Parts: sequence; C-alpha cells; structure tokens
Amino acid sequence: MDTQHPQNQQDPAHPDAARPVLEGPDIARVLTRIAHEIVERAKGADDVVLLGIPTRGVFLAERLAVKLEEITGRKTPVGSLDITMYRDDLRMKPARALGRTEIPGDGIDGRLVVLVDDVLFSGRTIRAALDALGDIGRPRAVQLAVLVDRGHRELPIRADYVGKNLPTSLRETVKVQLAEEDGRDAVLLGVKQTAPAGEQ
Repeated sequence: MDTQHPQNQQDPAHPDAARPVLEGPDIARVLTRIAHEIVERAKGADDVVLLGIPTRGVFLAERLAVKLEEITGRKTPVGSLDITMYRDDLRMKPARALGRTEIPGDGIDGRLVVLVDDVLFSGRTIRAALDALGDIGRPRAVQLAVLVDRGHRELPIRADYVGKNLPTSLRETVKVQLAEEDGRDAVLLGVKQTAPAGEQ
C-alpha cells in the first residue's frame, strides 16, 4: 500500500505534527459515496468482486462490501490480495511480512474486480497488484478505489473511485488510521523529519 509507516507520525507536541484531514464521520461518508459510484458505474454491481490490498485496504474493502449490500440488498464477494512478492523494491528494502491472499469462492474470472487501497501515491503498489491479479485469474475488468489520492505518480495509474484528492509535497506524510488496526478512523497529514532517498 502506498502509505507511510507509523514511525513517520510525529510527536503531537511538535509544531509540524500530523493533523487530521479526515475524521471518522468523513471516512464513513466517502465510503458511502464510493459504494454508490460503484453501483452506478457497474450497473448494479452484480458481478463485482472487492479485493483489498493488505493491510488497511482489506478493512476498507470489507466496509465497502457492507455498504454495497445496504444499497443493492445482495452480498458482494470480498477478499484480499497480497502483493509483497510482486513489489519492485524487494531488493532495496528489508524483508516484509507476507500478507494474505483470499479470493472469494467463485473466483475472479469474468468478474469486475475493484482493487481497494488506502493511499494512492507512486502507483507502484497498484502495478504490483495487477501483476499478482494476473497470476490468479482473468477478470472482465479491473478498477481501483482508494481512500486518498496524494499525487506524485511515477506510473500511468489512475484511481476510478477516490475518497479525497489530497495534494501533497514529497516532504509530507499521509497516514491512514482505521479502527480495526489503529483503534480510530482518521487520515493524518504530517511533515517528515528527513526525506529518505529512493522513497516509493
């Protein structure tokens, strides 16, 4: 996922400490809007499968599935897609823990797969997700839903559904917190103490 790690969040007493740009109610509203947009674009969402990119993308996909069921009255298959071994920075960064890939029972062949992630940044995570998806099946189409698009793309990748466009500088950090993992819902914008070289 194209998000920042917890160590980038700064001491709240620091003058440049991370500030919330979305709170819990805002996140709930944008997920409801995205769910309605999926139903509209997919003409009912009958063949939609949601695949979240671990970790927080999985929680967002599960929340979207609940909202889609509220709208359509039908359960939307939801799963997860681990992209760890497909990343192009494996040789440059420490070993990562493997996430999980869970594909719903009917698979993805011929279905509309909506990839779900928390932050869209360089686009490299989504490129890895497309590679991983190609090894699993052949969907009818693939779309992308993200909670935050912070810009700075390095690849020609665009989200179909965006909760919030958040223009940032490369000195800034964007951290998504979700209750399932962090105990609260928020999107935090902060400033890095230092800018590591070769950041993805």
